[in-house]
Amino acid sequence: MKIVFLDASTMGDVSFEPIAALGEFVVYDRSTPEQALERVADCEVLIVNKVLVTKELIDSAPSLRLICESATGVNNIDLEYAASKGIPVRNAVGYSTTAVAQATFMQILSLLGQGPYYDDCVKSGRYSSMDIFTDPAMNWDEVEGRTIGIIGMGNIGQRVARIAKAFGMKVCYYSTSGTGHCTEYPSLPLDELLGISDVVSIHAPLNDRTAGLIGAAQIEMMKPTAILVNMGRGGIVDEKSLADAIDNEMIAGAALDVFVKEPTPADNPLLHVRHPERLRLAPHAAWASVQARERLVAQIADNIAKGW
Repeated sequence: MKIVFLDASTMGDVSFEPIAALGEFVVYDRSTPEQALERVADCEVLIVNKVLVTKELIDSAPSLRLICESATGVNNIDLEYAASKGIPVRNAVGYSTTAVAQATFMQILSLLGQGPYYDDCVKSGRYSSMDIFTDPAMNWDEVEGRTIGIIGMGNIGQRVARIAKAFGMKVCYYSTSGTGHCTEYPSLPLDELLGISDVVSIHAPLNDRTAGLIGAAQIEMMKPTAILVNMGRGGIVDEKSLADAIDNEMIAGAALDVFVKEPTPADNPLLHVRHPERLRLAPHAAWASVQARERLVAQIADNIAKGW
């Protein structure tokens, strides 16, 4: 069985041994559309992350029997055409729940606790020159007693909620599907959630219901002391409106791991705000803990081992 991974560079240095043990395994860091057409010629199992699996690509692989997505979303695959050819498509779910929840609170605690400021205070030498034992100039806030409003109460949203409860936070959520299936916490309309939350944390997929969900009007509903965290998808938040809100101190801060365009273009307004200290930005890396990548490889191997 020949297994081909067309764009494995996103996986970093994780071991592919569980997959390699299943057959002849060929790995490419990246593949252009033209290269992909050539590389799948004798492929039986195709693994992709962001490569577009089009009708043309599927037709270029006459031996193809299984497509594995090395992620949860399968919007890069022509599912209808694959089904018409009798080729199953299998994705991976749940592998990054722990990682994203941890990254969410890393950013929340950094923003509320002013982590970079204090780190710089010592490393820059300011602390060494002070005449008292502490730096009281910067205010920082506790999370206990604050309200976190979670947009999207799926697996990750529920994990974030449990961590928030452990910190003594109050939890509410907005169901992007319109169905408040989680009864452990109150489900609120979006405008009400935005108005009462000290932390608004997004953990939703990008679809017709969530695209552009948080724009200027929604940010205006938030408390000026609140922070916005987006660990879902970049298209959910209007980046220009968020940059304006940071510049005009309409909210206290924001943290983003996802962007409308990835990698982030140099002219993204979030890279040019007047108050960068109010922002925490990460390169879509919240999913990618060592353990999450190992779980992802194991899930892909399991999907292949199940056959077709």
